[in-house]
Amino acid sequence: MEKLSILSLNLRFGLADDGPNGWEYRKEAVLDLFQREAPDFIATQEANHFQSDFLAQNLSDYGHVGRRDPAPPFWQDNILFYRRPIVCKEHHHFFLSETPLVPSRSFGSKFPRQATLGLFQVNSQAIICVNTHLDFETPAQMGAARVIEAQLSPFSDKIPVILVGDFNATPDSPCYAWFTGQEVEGERGLSLKETFEEPYPRTFHGFTGEPAVGYIDWILYGAPLRLKACQVLQDPLDGTYPSDHFPVKAVFKF
Repeated sequence: MEKLSILSLNLRFGLADDGPNGWEYRKEAVLDLFQREAPDFIATQEANHFQSDFLAQNLSDYGHVGRRDPAPPFWQDNILFYRRPIVCKEHHHFFLSETPLVPSRSFGSKFPRQATLGLFQVNSQAIICVNTHLDFETPAQMGAARVIEAQLSPFSDKIPVILVGDFNATPDSPCYAWFTGQEVEGERGLSLKETFEEPYPRTFHGFTGEPAVGYIDWILYGAPLRLKACQVLQDPLDGTYPSDHFPVKAVFKF
């Protein structure tokens, strides 16, 4: 395998009262999107269990990690689907808090935010994918960023990393600067690269198809991956938008 593709989408949790945009009306559009694009990795955020169950049952070519089970009612997971014959060597679900292995929230986070980390083998190449969903305010985002770095620290820095998710922050945020190797309050975090170029695309549209909020759904990556292409998928499928966020996709070369 000389190239690797990943698609990330905030599913919009299925228990939301979205009327004609509810999950039952758009789940086939989500499935059609994933099957049409057929990426090597699919990262979903805000997945209620019945949403991830539907996708897992219908994406027969994929394995998946990131489901918290058992979980409280209304729980939302960050799921990583991976296309076989990619092999998941290990995976970790953790909370973006001061106690990552205990269900919890910290740093002023409104919700108990979390991440899924998978170590995968693609042919003979190891690769790490992290799928996350950050809270809304800067202190919570910066605390989460440091937790993600700490969870990556046991792995060799020679293993390429892809970090995706709904970050609820734009590229002018301290969190983005920290993830991309810029100095924030006297320290530098991860030195990941950006897939898109300025002016950055807007990725939230609220089921209207009209971009409303800035670039908050990121795909960041590290060497030795090289970016081949990236795209925001803005078109509906048979008149239905899969989510209130646009899907984002990137293709890399090893």
